[in-house]
Amino acid sequence: MIKTEGLMKRFQSVVAVDRLDLDIPAGEIFGFLGPNGAGKTTTVKLMTGLLRPSAGRSWVGGFDVQTHPKEAKKIMGLVPDQPYVYPHLTGIEFLRFIGDLYEVDLSYQKKKIPELLEMFELNDMGSELVETFSHGMRQKLVLAGVLLHQPKVLFLDEPMVGLDPKSARLVKDVFQRLSQSGVTLFMCTHVLEIAERLCHRVGIVQQGRLTRVGTVADLRAQASRSGTLEDVFLALTGGDQYRDLLRFL
Repeated sequence: MIKTEGLMKRFQSVVAVDRLDLDIPAGEIFGFLGPNGAGKTTTVKLMTGLLRPSAGRSWVGGFDVQTHPKEAKKIMGLVPDQPYVYPHLTGIEFLRFIGDLYEVDLSYQKKKIPELLEMFELNDMGSELVETFSHGMRQKLVLAGVLLHQPKVLFLDEPMVGLDPKSARLVKDVFQRLSQSGVTLFMCTHVLEIAERLCHRVGIVQQGRLTRVGTVADLRAQASRSGTLEDVFLALTGGDQYRDLLRFL
């Protein structure tokens, strides 16, 4: 459902994404992990057509994102790291706007929007202006909008930011349910506990280059390290060197 070949993005002298090759099947939750500035968000923008690649290609659901952007975007949903919601629309108006953009049947919108608002515990806020929503409520509204058109592929860039524990648990359960129904999820996150619990496979990117791909068990074997995914990630990326800096305290 997601495929890239030699995907590359260069900003002048900086290579943000370096010859990325991925093949992600239907129903997989794929975690994309890396330090700040590793190229995760740039990769998501390339895969969703928000940026043009310097080289290489990417496909979503068999559609080339550059040559068939409308077809690719119609079957995907995106939750960016800093989602924008129109502050002077109500919650219901925002969801209807999203539904109309994706040409969702009006009768389905009228049925589904109240269900999504209730699921994300926003039913009391549906008639309120989005500018009155907290950050976490806006995040849930964006997630509701993404689900409204029933995408086959979801791109998620730090989807848990701002969510309280109850909402975060709900969202994790939603992601697992979507995966079981055949939806493919590509998730960037710094919360390694979430990646360890949810993801079928994870990829580690450093300085724009994919350095490791596999299950958590695979990565433990590659790192020759037991313990949590956080321990393994730090071992594989050299992040455990931070301990040397503690001498300055």
